[in-house]
Amino acid sequence: MSLSFRHVLVLALLLPIGFAHAQEAAADTAPLVQLPDFTRLVERTSPAVVNIEATIGGADARDDEDAAAQGAPPMPEDMPEFFRRFFGQPGMPGRPGQGPRSGVSQGSGFIISADGYVLTNHHVIEGATNIVVRLNDRNELKAELVGSDPLSDVALLKVDGRGLPVLKIGDSRGLKAGQWVLAIGSPFGFEHSVTAGVVSGVGRRSLDPSQQYVPFIQTDVAINRGNSGGPLLNTRGEVVGINSQIFSNSGGYMGVSFAIPIEVAMNAVRQLRDTGKVVRGQLGVRIQDVDRERLAEFGLDRPVGAFVYSVENGSAAAKAGIRPGDVITRFNGREIGRSAELPPMVGALPPGSRASVTLMRDGKPQDLVVTLAALDTAAAPSAPAGQGAAPAPAAGNAMGVVVEELDASARAALGLRAGEGVLVGRVTGLAARQAGLAPGDVILQVGRVDIGSVAAFNTAVKDLKPGDEVRLLVRNARSTGFVAFTLR
Repeated sequence: MSLSFRHVLVLALLLPIGFAHAQEAAADTAPLVQLPDFTRLVERTSPAVVNIEATIGGADARDDEDAAAQGAPPMPEDMPEFFRRFFGQPGMPGRPGQGPRSGVSQGSGFIISADGYVLTNHHVIEGATNIVVRLNDRNELKAELVGSDPLSDVALLKVDGRGLPVLKIGDSRGLKAGQWVLAIGSPFGFEHSVTAGVVSGVGRRSLDPSQQYVPFIQTDVAINRGNSGGPLLNTRGEVVGINSQIFSNSGGYMGVSFAIPIEVAMNAVRQLRDTGKVVRGQLGVRIQDVDRERLAEFGLDRPVGAFVYSVENGSAAAKAGIRPGDVITRFNGREIGRSAELPPMVGALPPGSRASVTLMRDGKPQDLVVTLAALDTAAAPSAPAGQGAAPAPAAGNAMGVVVEELDASARAALGLRAGEGVLVGRVTGLAARQAGLAPGDVILQVGRVDIGSVAAFNTAVKDLKPGDEVRLLVRNARSTGFVAFTLR
């Protein structure tokens, strides 16, 4: 059967249409990638999320933008008034202790008990003379501060109420990078704003050294001023963290947010509710990550653990036999991957707790048992005898350090044995001074050589020359640790 030109032309026009329909049919049968829908989760959890206004320094809690802008960076004059008003609010996530000293601090929080206990950040209410909690139904309640803890940036409030909506407390210990999480808060005063993202990392160290006891959860959830103290939720609607900090060069969200793990927060809550304060165990060491170049010296095949470079005199660590130069690899059976992992483990235990410590010393593993002291209560012996004595003669070595013999009373004051250490009388070398060596310190080792007399010290340093690396083991009235520098 032959086809006319007209039939051929119609078929040619219809072929592309049929092909397109075939593509659409194939697409309809292809599997779809389903992104999470948080609608029902938000509806269920939002009623327990609150807005917090804290009057700082006696200002009226109802002051407008002039009070709200206290402590904020100056804004461009051509910025629209709407944005100037909200970007000027204090209370942004950031380092505790850096909040406004006057005005109104805006933040978020969430209800953890039906009778009115509310959890938020310490830096939201720090210095507050009046705290107001605004519920989801716009009802406002005056809150009393039960207690707060700057080291974990957690504060516990109490409002009068019964049958209040409550968020379920979850468990952050199983969080993994890539899991979905959700934040609800009041950024820039926009109440009950919802943002979502994924966990970027866990066990992060804060740039604020005062918060070394918090293994932060890092996320890419958008957090801004006013989100502080709000909940970080998993996909089951359980609280896994409290939004606390952002890392930013501009003061605004840049994709890196940090939340306090809920276990850390609830440990603080229990203590604040019972005693009004939080106490922590203390080991009494200064630590840093293990240097890759010294793995063989430590007897390690990879850079794990916490290198001890200083031990406080009389501390729990000193009493247990931990020394500078040790590498702590396990605490209470848990492996230490990086030095930042150790402080949260220690701080989670109360003073008086007994804990097992595994360490590497001179390439060999050792197991010790330590009884933790209370944080910041380690005793510091008085300064050794000889400090403040007549100036020592000029140094005759490349270090620029003159030492003297230690008498029995000085050794006893520092807990040293006979024939252990020499007293620093004068430091003229710039490198040694800049490294922190000072008159009154006691040098116990030069490199790995024990020093017990002036003669031994002079022998150990006589061949040193500019450019050499020097490491001293030094003991003073507070601690024993390493002082390292390069001779000039």
